[in-house]
Amino acid sequence: MEDNKFDHQYSNIIQLEEAGSSRTFISNVFMWMFVALGISGVFAYLFATNAELLGMIVNLTTGKLTGFGTVTIFAPLAFVLVMNFGLNRISYPVLVVLFLAYASLMGISLSFILLAYTSGSVFGVFVTAAAVFALMAIAGYTTNTDLTKFGSLMVMGLIGLVIASVVNMFLVSDELSKIISYVGVAVFVGLTAYKVQMLKRIGTGVEMGQAEGKKLALMGAMSLYITFINLFLSLLRIFGRRR
Repeated sequence: MEDNKFDHQYSNIIQLEEAGSSRTFISNVFMWMFVALGISGVFAYLFATNAELLGMIVNLTTGKLTGFGTVTIFAPLAFVLVMNFGLNRISYPVLVVLFLAYASLMGISLSFILLAYTSGSVFGVFVTAAAVFALMAIAGYTTNTDLTKFGSLMVMGLIGLVIASVVNMFLVSDELSKIISYVGVAVFVGLTAYKVQMLKRIGTGVEMGQAEGKKLALMGAMSLYITFINLFLSLLRIFGRRR
């Protein structure tokens, strides 16, 4: 009887430790995500409102992208690939630098949004995206339902979106563009809940004092950052007011 009581108490202690580890991990994930969003926001605003900085990415006479402007469009993808495939070989400080550089370049590329859409609609859609993202993040963190199969379905939807977007680059169809935007909202809303639940589970087995745990938190932040940005862009294409 005493052994059963001890086992029960020990089990409760283990569960509390895992819950605490998970909360610490998730807190670090969202901290880095907010840092990335803040950096991106600052760079987007600076390049959209300063003619000299804007001239670095767009030829103000012809309206065409400069060499640096082209780099800012494609470089973020290269950063994501380097960080993902080099995760085990890259030290944590270097990973932080790459993450911050990635957020900066994303901010510069997002400055075009402030030029294409009114500031009021951008702010309104951003607040909406943040509210939806927060709601789904809470749902993913608190639900007891296993979202693995649901997440796999969302990933398949994401692949479909990428293919449809590539096709539409050649078709240039407004109707297809609208469909992609609506489906994109559904996919990224679903991915938010799935990814947060996945990160919660990862956090239960992570020691945040170790470099490996810090790296995983940083990569988790990048994953959620990308999901949020895509949710925001999908909503902006639907509800944003162009200048």
